[in-house]
Amino acid sequence: MSALQGLTLFITGGTRGIGRAIALRLAREGVNIVLAAKTDTPHPHLPGTLDSVCAEVKALGAQALGIKADVRQPEQIEAAMLQAAEHFGHLDIVINNAGAIHLAGLEGTSLKQFDLMQSVNERASFIVAQAALPYLKVSRHPHLLSLSPPLNLSPAWLGRFAPYTLSKYGMTLLMLGLAEEFRGYGIACNTLWPRTYIATSATERFAGESVRGVSRTPDIMADAVLALLQMQPVPTGKSWLDEELLKLSGVEDFSPYTFPGSQDDALQLDFYVDA
Repeated sequence: MSALQGLTLFITGGTRGIGRAIALRLAREGVNIVLAAKTDTPHPHLPGTLDSVCAEVKALGAQALGIKADVRQPEQIEAAMLQAAEHFGHLDIVINNAGAIHLAGLEGTSLKQFDLMQSVNERASFIVAQAALPYLKVSRHPHLLSLSPPLNLSPAWLGRFAPYTLSKYGMTLLMLGLAEEFRGYGIACNTLWPRTYIATSATERFAGESVRGVSRTPDIMADAVLALLQMQPVPTGKSWLDEELLKLSGVEDFSPYTFPGSQDDALQLDFYVDA
């Protein structure tokens, strides 16, 4: 029996891509899955809804609860947390997965686009953490995780798309700070980022379908989350790359994660990763 069996995951987004992969991977470990997302009806161009992913989770033998919620609205997140806690009795693992992206500098970013990224990425991480704190304080396995990058202050990265970078680095800084603030409660706070491009519908929207040829599948991030949650003692205050976590858990061959048609030697390093 998995050590994680019976725990409850609350993940923002999760109807497609990396979030969906994480939900399904933890479902296989017997974790209860709560999806808090806006997509309750099919998107004309993107797959996945709350109902479809919950059905996939249940097909794996785990329990699932889909809640329509906008991460920008604190009252909706608070209500979703309460509903999840009342449904399953506890919340244990909380993952900030929902995100907004616009890859342009200041001259190419409208205030509306800037505000969306800050609110969905950085601000929502604060909202989620604040709403989750009462539940995590009493959890037997409390973990708060943001999908955000290590802090790379190279001018090469800072100069490319500063508005988006600000929102993602803000997520990371918040988690590193909360790791210290919550240390006395025993709540682990970490970040996770892929070393290479991950082929998802979101990345294909800004990079085109050709991105598949230089990418890995979302499964590598899902397995990295599992590896992190299974570590003993549970680390906190770290910014992890997926490969790093999997190597620590004994993985040596990463070829199974290569997107069909890609070659390991052609993989594209993700944003903010230099080597």
